[in-house]
Amino acid sequence: MGAGTLVSGDLANPLIEDADTVLCADGIITAVGRSRDLADEIASADRVLNASGATVAPGLIDSHGHVTFGDYSPRQKAVDYLEGYVHGGITRTISAGEVHVPGRPRDREGVKALAVAARASFDRYRPGGMRVHAGNVLLEPTLTAEDFAHLARCGVWLAKFGFGAYEKALDGVDQIRWAKEHGLVVMCHAGGASAAGSASLRAEDLLALDPHVCGHANGGPTSLPAADVERLLTESGMALQIVQAGNLRAGLDIVRRAAEAGALARIVVGSDTPSGFGVMPLAVLKTVVELSALSPVQPAQAWALATGNVAEVWGLPAGRLRVGAEADLVVLDAPRGSAATTALEAMSIGDIPGISAVVTDGVPRFLASRNTPGATRPATLDR
Repeated sequence: MGAGTLVSGDLANPLIEDADTVLCADGIITAVGRSRDLADEIASADRVLNASGATVAPGLIDSHGHVTFGDYSPRQKAVDYLEGYVHGGITRTISAGEVHVPGRPRDREGVKALAVAARASFDRYRPGGMRVHAGNVLLEPTLTAEDFAHLARCGVWLAKFGFGAYEKALDGVDQIRWAKEHGLVVMCHAGGASAAGSASLRAEDLLALDPHVCGHANGGPTSLPAADVERLLTESGMALQIVQAGNLRAGLDIVRRAAEAGALARIVVGSDTPSGFGVMPLAVLKTVVELSALSPVQPAQAWALATGNVAEVWGLPAGRLRVGAEADLVVLDAPRGSAATTALEAMSIGDIPGISAVVTDGVPRFLASRNTPGATRPATLDR
């Protein structure tokens, strides 16, 4: 309760008017409205988080996280980094493939086993309250149609192309088609090769492969050429992903082109970390702020690119501030000392807002982020 601004996560209607309160029960948003109209429900609530006039928004979803097992990054030898990402407003992470697992298997049974085990592990483990959608099968030419049926029966619903032992990209067409037929959401590496050993893929390859998502279109870390981006926007319906561990100039150009084409609903945001760029708790928030300050997109719309848009592409029950959505929320405000007076104003001038509370599954996880500046109007837990 007590919100000054409610950000919806819905690109088409990014702000919620005439409301200052969100009610949650059993991890689900049950009401969005005015406190005066919800007084009885507030009075009977077990816990009351007062936003103190600040902004409340859906929790950020990192659409490109390189998880392994547990809250540990072998690549950067970092422990408890996912819990730190929650302090950056990230309430969910989608695995872009467990590529950093030491000794990662490449054989047919091994790649399946890795995906099945990672998915099952994170179904039971929520670091810092974050939900991790893990178990992204890394496609190899040895995988058969029956393998994808097996993976789907085991609950695996993510697939990634770009790290397998294919002689040429077009050899992966069958695996991607089989994955899609069995309900897996498929992301393709795009742009130049990465330090983790990916292929170099261009628009011609991506159009032939036809994944759901063009991963890190602005570079992981080397971006697609502008002409390739234009082809993907005009000749396909795939989502284009913007990541922090990429090329800022290319990212801004992609968003501008998408806005001009009326295709912003196809833009999603991720971190592509941990990577050579390191562990970055504010990676997604920083990208949203950069887009707010430097692109044609308004701050509440930029927030939707990292919440509702991601939820739409991956079919997630979160990412939007509306009744029936899972209750993952962030309370944020202008940082102390900023020329801005609200979180959205701060983002529009390039200031990182101060996060004063994060809620996941309807449970307040902390007051005052240890990774952002202090909020001008900090949230309080009144009960």
